[in-house]
Amino acid sequence: MTALLRLSAIALVLMGSLLLRRSHAAEVRVASREELIRALQAAAPGTTIRIAPGDYRGGISQAGLHGLRDAPIVIAAEDANSPPVIEGGSFGFQFSSPEHLELRDLTILAARDNGLNIDDSGSVDMAARNIKLRGLVVREIGPDGNCDGIKLSGVDGFRIEDCRFEAWGGSGSAIDMVGCRQGVVIGCRFANARSANATGVQTKGGSSDIAIQRCRFEQAGGRAVNAGGSTGLAYFRPRDATYEAKDITVEDCEFLGGEAAIAFVGVDGAIVRHNTIYRPGRWAVRILQENTDPRFVACRNGQFRKNVVVFHADEMRQAVNVGPDTQPESFVFADNAWHCLDRPGDTPRLVRTLSPKIDDGWLGDPGLSAPEEGDLSIAKREPDDPGVRNPRAQSPR
Repeated sequence: MTALLRLSAIALVLMGSLLLRRSHAAEVRVASREELIRALQAAAPGTTIRIAPGDYRGGISQAGLHGLRDAPIVIAAEDANSPPVIEGGSFGFQFSSPEHLELRDLTILAARDNGLNIDDSGSVDMAARNIKLRGLVVREIGPDGNCDGIKLSGVDGFRIEDCRFEAWGGSGSAIDMVGCRQGVVIGCRFANARSANATGVQTKGGSSDIAIQRCRFEQAGGRAVNAGGSTGLAYFRPRDATYEAKDITVEDCEFLGGEAAIAFVGVDGAIVRHNTIYRPGRWAVRILQENTDPRFVACRNGQFRKNVVVFHADEMRQAVNVGPDTQPESFVFADNAWHCLDRPGDTPRLVRTLSPKIDDGWLGDPGLSAPEEGDLSIAKREPDDPGVRNPRAQSPR
């Protein structure tokens, strides 16, 4: 009888929890900044806030938005074809220590500092968790200084999908991560960084287990992807991290222009594979160490595999630029395709001259479809095409 009573009590608790979640589930339509702020303050697990088309002044912040795994808090456009515009302010939105939060189909425009801030309230014990961002447009941020399109600090578990970034701060990043973990950036487009001091996606400050997939970078600054970086010791998450970044993957992406496509910077393990790099301005790849505190490992254990690099001899200074205090001997370059557009016959010599370490793949035209028109897909090649040794040259993916 006691066991039966105990089971009945558990069932009542579970039923009460389910009813509580359902009572919290609500869809709220807002059409003014004031209504949006009130809706954020009242949001509970399962709340969806639909923002009507129109312009809304930025500088909107909210702490402690806590959804549940099966009942997230969602902030979304009422009409995805006519997204609301969050304009101006020091930032568009700032969310501190949220959990199970989703943002969809919003435009963030002309913030002075960062477009979207998601952080852990400055405490490693209050991480932001399980964040999804989809269909956001973030542009005209800054314009000068370290101004980011999206700034993530201490975020554990996130997905950024089908977002577009254009014209972020002159020395900022389209997406800047400090001490973030278990994240995916997928299907996003980054275009027209304000200067060569800007970066596209940056993972630093102890960030780990981050994948950047199927993204397109067009003139995305000095480093389209900065796997690592340089972070003040007080800002690391975890505090005792011995690396700027660890276990970073960049795959199936396209890079057009910019000074360098990939920079490994104080990273302890990263894989770059199945990407197409077209006309890098100075380097295809950089291996650097910028944080030289004794506790940090030297930049090491990177892999660059099955990529296509098409370059101009009068533009690219080196295929791979190696800085001091690194471990370039721990890096692997394998099965890549290299092609010099303006001096194709000299491709083997130029690649070896630019970086003697590279002699790892196929040297010849990979057959990009229409690169000057922005189409970097690889046209089908006949299997018996002489000189084709790199599987990456046979297929774009």
